[in-house]
Amino acid sequence: MSNEPTTLPSAMPELRVVPMPADENFYGDIFGGWVMSHVDLAGGIAAIRRAQGRVATVAVNCFSFKQPISVGDQVSFYTNIVRVGRTSITVDVQVYAVRNPMAPIVVKVTEAQLTYVALAADGRKREVPPAVPSAVPPAV
Repeated sequence: MSNEPTTLPSAMPELRVVPMPADENFYGDIFGGWVMSHVDLAGGIAAIRRAQGRVATVAVNCFSFKQPISVGDQVSFYTNIVRVGRTSITVDVQVYAVRNPMAPIVVKVTEAQLTYVALAADGRKREVPPAVPSAVPPAV
């Protein structure tokens, strides 16, 4: 684990959350499951937007915890769609924590890759439609 400070990506985060005391384990670190669920939410948001509808998580391809997260950290989840198949979408999720608001330090805490499948209203797989231009403006 590296304690080297870094900078946040220039893109807008898909999700930003501050963990609370109920999210920490016996040792004062945030539960890994809390991080995993938020990674899935962030990746799912990107996949839903690309699929233009319902998706389901079908695989966690890789997941790496790099640094612990603490109560009060501002945790940002950045997504990048790395593959679009006929019915599936693979999303990279990079997670950063901003610590110590009086003298902010940014650290990368987690990285993961998940695969989602596009679903029709009846729950069956469906094809991912062609890409449409993003309605989300780039970060300034």
